[in-house]
Amino acid sequence: MNTDLYNLKSERVGKVELPDRVFKVRWIPDLVHQALRVQLANRRPVTAHAKDRSEVRGGGRKPWKQKGTGRARHGSIRSPIWKGGGVTHGPKKEKKYELKINKKMKQRAIFSLLSKRFKDGEIKIVESLAVIEAKTKSAAMLLGGFSDKKGRVNVLLIPQESNKNIYASVRNLKSVQALNPKSLNVHDLLKHKIIVIDKEAVEVISKHYHEIK
Repeated sequence: MNTDLYNLKSERVGKVELPDRVFKVRWIPDLVHQALRVQLANRRPVTAHAKDRSEVRGGGRKPWKQKGTGRARHGSIRSPIWKGGGVTHGPKKEKKYELKINKKMKQRAIFSLLSKRFKDGEIKIVESLAVIEAKTKSAAMLLGGFSDKKGRVNVLLIPQESNKNIYASVRNLKSVQALNPKSLNVHDLLKHKIIVIDKEAVEVISKHYHEIK
């Protein structure tokens, strides 16, 4: 499959061949949704945690003697019925939110999403995304041709593997992200308006995400 090749000014400069198995896959929204749900669930931090009576501090001494005081018997001030005591049946940090998706389904979801965004004109293949210096100014000049009518840039860059400077260059740019071609994922491919792919990265994607039988 042939498509237009662009320069960094967003001007057509030629043609480039794209692999059909990556950029010409049927749109499967349910599978993409499943892959996204799994990815976000596996990122979810487990922060809610309530201490039970074995974890709260203190309570090593019996608060008063067992008999003769006229009060109810107690063995520890860390009992759940005491203020400041342990919590019964509270949330635990051991809770797991992880979900699973097999490799073939995940890859199919990525290809389906790439194909949909390519069909909708939201993916552009460029000659090169190389920057000489790892500076924000270099990246800002690089992306000038991909801004919208209001001058805003919301771009996902997929450079060739040897291009290390690009990651440091876009770090301080809002709504701009650089992603290694071997680290494609549904979440990052969805959250940007435009995806700009280095033509050298296309071959890396095709080789890395080999056919799964």
